[in-house]
Amino acid sequence: MNLDFLRPLLDHTGAWVSVYLDATRAGANADHEVGLRWRALRERLAEQGADDATLDAVRTAIENHPVETGRYGLAVFACDGEVVMVETLPAPPPADEACLAPLPHVMPLIRQQHAQIPYVRVLTDRTGADLDAFSSGGVPRHREVTGSATFPLRKVQVGGWSHRHYQQAVEESWKRNAGDVAAAAADLADSVGAEVIVVGGDVRAVQTFAGRLPKRWQDRVVATDAGSRHAGADESALDDVTVQAVADCADRHTREIVDRYRAQAADGTAGSGLTDVVARLQRRQVDTVLLADDASSTDTLWITPDDPALISVDDHVLREAGVENPQKVRADAGLVRAIAGSGASLVLTAPDDGPLPHGIGAVLRYADATPAG
Repeated sequence: MNLDFLRPLLDHTGAWVSVYLDATRAGANADHEVGLRWRALRERLAEQGADDATLDAVRTAIENHPVETGRYGLAVFACDGEVVMVETLPAPPPADEACLAPLPHVMPLIRQQHAQIPYVRVLTDRTGADLDAFSSGGVPRHREVTGSATFPLRKVQVGGWSHRHYQQAVEESWKRNAGDVAAAAADLADSVGAEVIVVGGDVRAVQTFAGRLPKRWQDRVVATDAGSRHAGADESALDDVTVQAVADCADRHTREIVDRYRAQAADGTAGSGLTDVVARLQRRQVDTVLLADDASSTDTLWITPDDPALISVDDHVLREAGVENPQKVRADAGLVRAIAGSGASLVLTAPDDGPLPHGIGAVLRYADATPAG
């Protein structure tokens, strides 16, 4: 998982307020219920020492956030009287949560978004398509494409010597429109860094679309005859195909990273254990951190306000490096900051995943002869 979208939260330490709230508006009293849940969290944050200006900013962000359908949650991060980020969660948090800490508490957000692979969904017919693009931490994008060919689009019995010519002209119109849709989809996929393109709708349009995509995308297409552009059409089948395609892509990425980690572990070049991985992050050797997803972990790290990569399991190491007042933080918060700051990626695994006997490991960009730690 690329953590670039979290960088606005990780530039500096401070009195960070992190809130995870069930924002579902399902009943007549939903607004009142959300308000009550927020007030309970506010009291908790005030007891921890959060200032009123920051708490008021969080309240305003919650109240002004556009209401969405279905069950969902909100993650809100604020500091120094300003809300820095508001993220919609695809599902409510297991429990409402709020904390005040030197770094934002982002692991619940990462946990929900971890399997969200950037993708483009195309719902097409022989005249054009509706395109939707989604990226981790990004704003969903929608685009409607109308093909440049407007006539002829329907095969009819025209009779006579011109019948075959007319039918061929219709075929060419379909191909041209499919080419327009494919070009727009590829451009949108490039812009969000998509890993997969899911296309559904008219069977002939789907087939022609796939053949018109640039070669770099043709092996990353999942095609289905589910879905229709007709008004009021049920899109649930296309939704199911999309969810499965994204899940399959996420699983494939995880397997590939785990395989790379095992290969490096076999020859002794992988990072293993908290102390070792922290040292590797300091040296910016890490390509990907594999972290056992253990919400109950009480591990801590020491950080400096100015340099995300300058972290340690021991405050004496930072003091010897000239840091006067190192700060103690949750280990996962410090790790996320260092991972994002060094341009590495993060993969979460099950707490009892076999490849991680110490709960954390790292696939390295390069190895050196100097022992880590």
